[in-house]
Amino acid sequence: MTKSSHAITCSDGLILRATLFGDPNAAKALVLLNPATGVTERMYAAFASYLAEQGFLALTYNYRGVQVGTPAKAVDAGFSTWADLDVEAVTHWAAREFPDLPLLAVGHSFGGHAFGLCESSRLLSGAVMITSQAGCLRFIRPTAERLRVTALLKLIGPFCARVLGYVPGRKLGIGEDLPAKVMLEWSRWTSLPNYFFDDPTMNAVERFRRPRMPVLSIGFEDDPWAPAEAIDLMSSHLTECTVERRQYGPADSDGQAIGHLGFFRDRHASTLWPVVSQWLAQRIEARD
Repeated sequence: MTKSSHAITCSDGLILRATLFGDPNAAKALVLLNPATGVTERMYAAFASYLAEQGFLALTYNYRGVQVGTPAKAVDAGFSTWADLDVEAVTHWAAREFPDLPLLAVGHSFGGHAFGLCESSRLLSGAVMITSQAGCLRFIRPTAERLRVTALLKLIGPFCARVLGYVPGRKLGIGEDLPAKVMLEWSRWTSLPNYFFDDPTMNAVERFRRPRMPVLSIGFEDDPWAPAEAIDLMSSHLTECTVERRQYGPADSDGQAIGHLGFFRDRHASTLWPVVSQWLAQRIEARD
């Protein structure tokens, strides 16, 4: 598998490290892989390799405060920073470096939110949202999981953010360490009826009206954090996009669990991954 490392400079001067999978001379399109909160690009490497085998270029990267070399405590960043600086920089870099290739994207959880938040989504020919939900606590099931998450996001996480200046996500079991502002925004939005759409500082309703592209929004029946109604709330705000919603479960992948993070594990390579790669390929065909 051909891989190369790249440095992408954000508008504020911070440099993100990215990995490109595939052969640029033989690729039919470039697919950006926008990560979820507290998840590093390692999670997406197997899926990126798969996409490269299907003839795509695939680009993985980490948000600031999550990538190696930028400790969470040293980074002043919230979700809006990740969208407005990091995702914007990566998307514009990809369009500039590979102007002859159709640009597509797969966003995991918050990585899918970024399609609505980012102006650069106008450069995309299509996007796939994987478990991209409105993260309201009321949607989380079962009750025991909702109580556990409530304790993490309303009590423990904010306490750590204010006292330590960051959130030790690895120790708390919620992924990688996180910048304090990310946790404080996340905590606040979980109690709002419509998540960040009710936060006037985000202007999310208006921002989500800007993209005009085909979108595939996928959820999984065994994901306690992102049931169908939470995903529907998020994708319903992409009012100018053609949104296709699909719901899958373990029965669609030989009985293998999926949950909120599992789609990108290679045990789904022969079952669920082709669903996404085929949909992306169809977006290229629609352009021709």
